[in-house]
Amino acid sequence: MKKRVISFILVSLTCLWLAGCGSNSSAAEMVSEQEQTEDTQVTASAGQSVEAEMTAPEQENTQTETAGQSDTEKRVARDDAQMQTEDPSMPTRIPMEGGTKINMYFGDTLITGVLNDSETAQALIDKLPVTQHVNRYSHDFCGITEDLPYKEEEVHYGWLNGDIDYAIDAPYFTILFEDEDDSEQYGDQVNIGVITTPLSEIAVLEGSYDVRIELAEE
Repeated sequence: MKKRVISFILVSLTCLWLAGCGSNSSAAEMVSEQEQTEDTQVTASAGQSVEAEMTAPEQENTQTETAGQSDTEKRVARDDAQMQTEDPSMPTRIPMEGGTKINMYFGDTLITGVLNDSETAQALIDKLPVTQHVNRYSHDFCGITEDLPYKEEEVHYGWLNGDIDYAIDAPYFTILFEDEDDSEQYGDQVNIGVITTPLSEIAVLEGSYDVRIELAEE
């Protein structure tokens, strides 16, 4: 009898123990499922992060391409310009036919030129004769001048060797005689004419001048 009782108790304990293991197993499975869900969420989040990181350079590339298109479409000095390339000792731009001829006196040196029919050039012509102070720089003679009117569509980058320009950023009166091939990094230029003497005659000059600008006698 005692053996039967003991056996019953052992069987009951075994069943309880097995029931407990089953609960632990179910809990473990629930924990495992939760961990898998969290792992999935983390993986998805990481995927979104990687996608975002991949998208950013693509956006930058798009912006770069847009900027590149803008650069290629910018107006430069040679656009619509009548040019000569046979004689590099002379200005690149061909003077406007029927333009206004001027004399510019750098001390004892006469530099002749022709102004075009732009609004800016015409405003300068109306003021002649004038004395313009200029300083020698690496590729030009330049000096601060009076404000002159200009049209936005005439503002461009760069210059051609020999150009007489009005730079709107100061504003400046400038005669540019060198470095046209590297000039398109400089903006805010309005061309108002070109010199008609050899480039070397102005390039050889040094220092500062009070340049007398007047209409040339016909």
